[in-house]
Amino acid sequence: MKRLLFVMRQSAYSGHKIVEVLDAVLISAAFDQEVSILLLDDAVFHLKKQQQGSKKVANIYRSLELYDIQGIYIEQESLESRGLVLSDLVMPVECLMRKKIGGFLHSFDVVLG
Repeated sequence: MKRLLFVMRQSAYSGHKIVEVLDAVLISAAFDQEVSILLLDDAVFHLKKQQQGSKKVANIYRSLELYDIQGIYIEQESLESRGLVLSDLVMPVECLMRKKIGGFLHSFDVVLG
């Protein structure tokens, strides 16, 4: 089993790419791969409570546990620079400091972004 990390940087409503990446996440998990997600920059808004719009990407994230995807990580500095704290998010995540991201990326067999 390979360890896959999907890295996202774009906001939830910046186009179809986010949905396509989440589809790839679900497909990878369906084939028994160990899948994790890292949210950087504006992608931290994917998990913000009280989203507006019809897509509500946060709802998709809530379903990831059904696919045994539990590794959802957020860069602490991205969260803070956008005025968010962990309690603003719809689900628990693990925060990583920017200086530790490089080593974190190296712990995966494949990094996609």
